[in-house]
Amino acid sequence: MKRYELRWASLDPTQGSEMAKTRPVVIVSLDALNERLQAITVCPLTTQLHPAWRSRLQVPCGGEAAEIAADQIRTIAKSRIGSKIGVLSARNAAALRRLLTEMYGE
Repeated sequence: MKRYELRWASLDPTQGSEMAKTRPVVIVSLDALNERLQAITVCPLTTQLHPAWRSRLQVPCGGEAAEIAADQIRTIAKSRIGSKIGVLSARNAAALRRLLTEMYGE
């Protein structure tokens, strides 16, 4: 499991307005952490597009438009992670880093 990989993940059970069901996620935790810890930090993807939301980044996933929901970032057990779907392009990975820094950085 590597940073910026797109993978299936089982996000149930959830509480409140957390994104649910098995859906694509992008791994955002550092590879050094991914190798050592039993949990991994991800942002879920959704096909419900909200282009005006600054907390979302539109990317292709499985041949259709999707958004990375940076506002739904969460840490989950590795046992919830499934098969690999793909990897973010270098351009989209850089855009996601900027978005996460804007949202959660200084």
